[in-house]
Amino acid sequence: MKLYIVTDSTADIPKELATELDIHIIPLKVHIEDVTYLDGVTLSTGEFYEKLEKADKLPRTSQPSPADFVDVYESLASREEDGEVISIHLSSALSGTYQTANLAKDMVQEKINVHAIDSRTASYALGSIVVAVARAARAGKELQYCLDLAQRLIANHKAFFVMDTLMYLQKGGRIGKASAVLGSLLNVKPILTFDEAGEVAAVEKVRGKKKAVGRIVDLVKEYAAGKPVVASVVHATSHEEAEALKVRVAEELNVTEDIIVTELGPVIGTYGGPGLLAVMLYKA
Repeated sequence: MKLYIVTDSTADIPKELATELDIHIIPLKVHIEDVTYLDGVTLSTGEFYEKLEKADKLPRTSQPSPADFVDVYESLASREEDGEVISIHLSSALSGTYQTANLAKDMVQEKINVHAIDSRTASYALGSIVVAVARAARAGKELQYCLDLAQRLIANHKAFFVMDTLMYLQKGGRIGKASAVLGSLLNVKPILTFDEAGEVAAVEKVRGKKKAVGRIVDLVKEYAAGKPVVASVVHATSHEEAEALKVRVAEELNVTEDIIVTELGPVIGTYGGPGLLAVMLYKA
């Protein structure tokens, strides 16, 4: 039986990779001034950061509607090859996207079985899980194997990131448990993560971005503990810094696959802002 893999645009999966693995992506929406864009469809990452710099107000974001999910699920149900859907989404602590996937799942249950999963994370921390499950499905692994794999990677995943400013996270209302680091001294850069509930949480404060990035490398080394890992680097308008960080991660960790460098997309970029750098990994 065919396994169809669905996620949302916050996974920040490079388009070529999503196409190669037949991953179906449902876009969230970004509202800038009076215009609504579909993340990654009618608004590219580069265009978004240009508009963000010029916008008078912080953009807003919104989740897909149940109908958006139903359209994708029904299109998969109509294919000649019978199958089931594994639908993995942005942390429910950050968005209602996962809950909407569950609503849509019930609406199409007579046509196709959908297994909705809360990743409890975001950006390519989510994307790397989706890619691993898609590769397993493509290799002919059965449904239960793929569902178990998703849950194992969610449980074993870590993300550490530093932002140039917490302003976007605070104004967007997604600061969560990281609120404790607000009002820090000048040039103190909090290192953030996603906790077990999928909420943004502070790890520690470091003075200066360079030292913060170095500390992130230390933290991922501590987490990996010499074991094989799959790692990625995510950035927002910081390509050169991201490439340098990729080299450091490759030198310091036992990585089993090429390290993917990807850019933070419009929806998560609304809260992360320009200058964000992150390392995301799971134990292989």
